[in-house]
Amino acid sequence: MKYKMKQFMKADISKFYILVVGIISLLLIGGFFSYAMFTVSKEKDNAINIVTGNLTALVQVDGTESNTLTVDANTIKTFTVTLSNPNNRIARFNFYYEGSLSDGVKAGYLTGDGLNTPPAAPGINLEQADTSGSSNTYSIKVINSTDSSVTITLGVSVGLDYNDLSLPENGHLFEEIKTTGPVGDVIVDNISTGNIYDDETDTFITGEDPNSYIWYSGKLWRAVSVNNEEKTVKLVTEWNISTTNYDDDSNAFAGSYMEEWLNDTTEDGFLGNLRDYENFIVTDAKWNATEITSDSKPPETTIVTDAVGLLNYYEYVTSYRGTDYSNGYLNNGLWWWMLTPFSTTGNRYVDTNGTTGGTYFSRVGGVRPSINLKSIVQIVSGDGTIDNPYRLAGDSDTELSGTLLNTRYSGEYITFGTGENNLYRIVSHETSGLTKITSAEPLKDSVNAMGFVTSAFSNTSSETNYSSANTIGTFLNGEYLTNYVGDNYSNMIEDNTTWYLGTVGDGTSYKLAKYTDVTGNTLTSSTTSAKVGLLRYGELMSGQFNGSENNVTFWLLTPHSSTSINVVNYEGNITSSSPSGTMYGIRPTLSLKSNVEITGGTGTKSDPFTVQLAS
Repeated sequence: MKYKMKQFMKADISKFYILVVGIISLLLIGGFFSYAMFTVSKEKDNAINIVTGNLTALVQVDGTESNTLTVDANTIKTFTVTLSNPNNRIARFNFYYEGSLSDGVKAGYLTGDGLNTPPAAPGINLEQADTSGSSNTYSIKVINSTDSSVTITLGVSVGLDYNDLSLPENGHLFEEIKTTGPVGDVIVDNISTGNIYDDETDTFITGEDPNSYIWYSGKLWRAVSVNNEEKTVKLVTEWNISTTNYDDDSNAFAGSYMEEWLNDTTEDGFLGNLRDYENFIVTDAKWNATEITSDSKPPETTIVTDAVGLLNYYEYVTSYRGTDYSNGYLNNGLWWWMLTPFSTTGNRYVDTNGTTGGTYFSRVGGVRPSINLKSIVQIVSGDGTIDNPYRLAGDSDTELSGTLLNTRYSGEYITFGTGENNLYRIVSHETSGLTKITSAEPLKDSVNAMGFVTSAFSNTSSETNYSSANTIGTFLNGEYLTNYVGDNYSNMIEDNTTWYLGTVGDGTSYKLAKYTDVTGNTLTSSTTSAKVGLLRYGELMSGQFNGSENNVTFWLLTPHSSTSINVVNYEGNITSSSPSGTMYGIRPTLSLKSNVEITGGTGTKSDPFTVQLAS
């Protein structure tokens, strides 16, 4: 539910000699209730209109939803109250209980989480500011009673503490929860003032976990800032979408392999797989790639014009104002590149702890692309939380049953195969009509001590080219299809996909994994044909998608040299490994036939597409 307060001056508060905030008391009949808190209005200049939004409360007795409990004489009974406040201002929750009391019976000794002292009378004030809600367990004892039991009725009343009526800096008592409107307005208006920093050019979102999640083009993003003049919104992907080196130690962002990959409009790069990007993003955005040595706002010495870039150092450090860098919302627990150089031969990065550092351009690390949404883009649903991210007009499809999968977008999720390893993501449409997919994370195995299926790449140290007959290829085109996929899904897979086996070594372009040179004009002759393969160096979805503590190093398809294979390690970097004697994780990759169609779902992680072969 939306709630709104019209903006008014701080001085207007003095004109209220008493502001009485109504309290609605509701008994929790049936367990779970959702209700509007209160409305106060006063018709005058700069009128105030406050509606706080939905509050929810859940009472459980012995693990079952209930609003009553029976307490025997001189015994203790325990129950749990879960209260949720979706507002971004502190509200006052008053828990109370009522007993069917008779002479000599007093229900009054209440203890539990959040209570400083046991109260002597009903009516326990609980202050609840968390937007995610919290649960508290209480114990009640019937004292001074007869031998009879007492039935207690549980309830809550809710209201705004009069002492908490101070205005935040933006002049609003309660922020308006917008579910639709221009993306910049909705995001800023729904962020607490404590998580906003305005440097007079951009309004930055800061803190530990603000509600700034956006789902667009098959990927989860975080809103980072809103330009005060243009009202464009800068986004960065939540996870590392790929892994690649920055350059060969000769270029900062302009002219680098990184800039090329991000703005590559073919199926091999990022921009070419972004949905209708001309309608959503600023294609001539300005990216400040100035070398800096402090946290201060950088001068505009080095500006690069591109559709896609990376976050710079200033934008990253600004995001955790008011909190430690390790807790800042942009620290995803992985290693990833920033835009800002630290010297003529190296660039800045963020490591798994959220710490910033510098290293050579030729190092291979995680990539979190950044874009600027146009001011005209509209939010049509969602509340910005990770479980309900904002959805954008033109990218919020429903009723997709019967749609061919090859019309969908890189990053979208599908259910494919059996068991716990049945979540996959679209990679690209590299072969016309087909849909390349990969497992959303390396195959899991509860029997393995690491928790993942592991394998050597080959049984010899000199075999660096993948095939359906080498160690890992035999598994993927045999046991994997039988035990992890099953016949119903296996029939949807194209039998003979071409897998490109070009070598990518230190300081060389991602294009060499598929082409003979960096022009990308001629495909490499080093290929193999198989039903199932692996992701190659620099390919979309080849990044890590969890914090480092949940990851495993996994094999790529691409040789690093004549004696080693590129692997993505648990931190999100690419390193190289001997093909034999090392057991790493596996992310099966395959191409689905052109007549695979969607039967349900919306393509998000929580609601993946279900698919079948069209009749």
